[in-house]
Amino acid sequence: MRLRLLALLILAVPVLAACGGDDDGDSGDTAAGTCTYVKDGSASKEAKMPPAEPKAADTLTVATNRGDMKLTLTPDAAPCTVSSFVSLAEQGYFDGTKCHRLVPGFVLQCGDPSATGTGGPGYRFDDELSGDETYPAGTLAMANTGQPDTNGSQFFIVLADADLPPQYTVFGKVDAAGLKVAQAIEKDGNGPDGVAPAKDVVIESVS
Repeated sequence: MRLRLLALLILAVPVLAACGGDDDGDSGDTAAGTCTYVKDGSASKEAKMPPAEPKAADTLTVATNRGDMKLTLTPDAAPCTVSSFVSLAEQGYFDGTKCHRLVPGFVLQCGDPSATGTGGPGYRFDDELSGDETYPAGTLAMANTGQPDTNGSQFFIVLADADLPPQYTVFGKVDAAGLKVAQAIEKDGNGPDGVAPAKDVVIESVS
């Protein structure tokens, strides 16, 4: 199943992941302050499970062939999501991968090494939602399958203020310069398939 932002707009990822679940997929933290990631599906690129003890980071930079995007992360609001992202970044999981989906006026989606919209890290984790999420331009959030608690490695950057339901875990934002990079990619439009950016957007590193 492909990941969705809205029922009418597919933003894909085939693997599920659960932060605060168990191997049976039950939700809820196994212990205060810990995260649970559930093995699910095949990894598009080899990746180790993130640690149960969350890894925190306040900033990371996504270096791409189109320019750098500095991220300010929110480990207090989304500790398991940030921990997964940081863990994958440290493993080089995102390195050399393409941002596979562009919806002009809406989002740029990345994080799938297969660049098919169906790839992920081989694990899933739960949503971290307050119900008050908003998605202004520059928001960094997780894509999902359209079902709760189906986060993997795919993430999206909001290109313009979006009226989305609070169903997508927000774990940071892109700085103004990085948003301009994403919006420059947006201006090029889509390629022949109508899905991918017209010009390849390759993540060189996340550090």
